[in-house]
Amino acid sequence: MSTILDKILATKRSEVAARRAAPATHGEPSPPRGFKAALDAKVAAGGYGLIAEIKKASPSKGLIRSDFDPPAHARAYQAGGAACLSVLTDQEYFQGHEDYLIAARAACELPVIRKDFMVDPWQVEESRGIGADAILIIVAALDDGQMAEIEAAAIDRNMDVLVEVHDADELERALRLESRLIGVNNRNLKTFEVDLKKTYELVRHAPKDCTFVAESGLTSRADLDAMAEHDIRCFLIGESLMRQADVEAATRALVG
Repeated sequence: MSTILDKILATKRSEVAARRAAPATHGEPSPPRGFKAALDAKVAAGGYGLIAEIKKASPSKGLIRSDFDPPAHARAYQAGGAACLSVLTDQEYFQGHEDYLIAARAACELPVIRKDFMVDPWQVEESRGIGADAILIIVAALDDGQMAEIEAAAIDRNMDVLVEVHDADELERALRLESRLIGVNNRNLKTFEVDLKKTYELVRHAPKDCTFVAESGLTSRADLDAMAEHDIRCFLIGESLMRQADVEAATRALVG
């Protein structure tokens, strides 16, 4: 049975083929800002490393924010204490766009990860071209060879890689890569159900040199404090912040 992830990946492969045939041109981006380093610095200072996400819509929830303004959101996140930004660029399923990343990064000093579905190393070149400081590898979407190729393309460009896993088998595969920035998505990509215990379980099986990022289902300071009790101090949060009238205040309430 086809899942939403299968549908997204099929669409993405067709989209990438078309984009490679007629690539967009952008100005020379500034050097990568150090995505993982920004997270680690926040944790070293005794705080939480928040990757605050700029996200207009999702397949499961539809439109999240009607007054969508990536530069304003980027400034609010920075002022509220976020360590990094995540910007959705997938158009078909998340109403994202590359221009949102370009505009958000220009409006602040935070490192930015391009949140999209990587299926081809060429997308890494494209991502750096629009200014991304990091990319996402979803282990469930790729085989080991594809992951290694995409990661190598990122390393060649001094970009960080957030490697997203959902279970112990995927974590084992992720640890074959060089990157030690591991995202645990608490949302099942097949059913879209959320279980925060997933992160607690997986972090026990990983080397101490990993920086873990809990993703999905986190909405409050209490959620973050509970994660911190399990030595998880970095988080990717989007929807709950994007729904707030005062994004800066909501961000500060989480990590201030």
